[in-house]
Amino acid sequence: MSKIIIAIDGPAAAGKGTLARKLAAHYDFAYLDTGSLYRAVALTLILSGKPDPSESEAEDAANNLNPAILTDSELRAEATGKLASRVATMQKVRDALKIFQIDFANNPPEGQQGAVLDGRDIGTVICPDAPCKIYVTATDQVRAKRRWMELSARGDERPFNDILQDLIARDRQDQQRAAAPLKPAKDAYRLDTSDLSPEAVLKKAIEIVDSRIK
Repeated sequence: MSKIIIAIDGPAAAGKGTLARKLAAHYDFAYLDTGSLYRAVALTLILSGKPDPSESEAEDAANNLNPAILTDSELRAEATGKLASRVATMQKVRDALKIFQIDFANNPPEGQQGAVLDGRDIGTVICPDAPCKIYVTATDQVRAKRRWMELSARGDERPFNDILQDLIARDRQDQQRAAAPLKPAKDAYRLDTSDLSPEAVLKKAIEIVDSRIK
């Protein structure tokens, strides 16, 4: 039996990660935050004293990831995120991680019948044949407020405008990179979460998925 793949894409702080985890729980599918793989590469480089890596250094880090680093609290640090966005522009890094992602989607762990993957190129590059693709988005202001609240809860007191500008800059880098730029797949459903509660977002997403996989 072929596995069901749900591809969730979108920019930072749009809510795609939260939605993907809830969808995986709802359908009892495996879940993979593909962005964490790039963050893991970035953190590996930072911890090894290479905050300004060459592509070959980043490729080596991607090929030799220690799975334990995926639970490191520094994975969500802003510096890690910035470097993750940069190494994600490197084709050799993307190639090194692509095989892992495709295998996860087609062979979910523990015999589960489907997988939910979220990232920035799932529907366009990693799983272009996925039956269900959702592109999650929200306005810059809403996304920046969400990120500001998240960081504030961790004790990060940077001004809102700084976070907004960082987010816009990261969007630009992700959208303009030559390697798998951030964009919705042609057959993806665009889900704007700006004015929706998490419950409403999940309800709408379930309707979308059910209409495409049943």
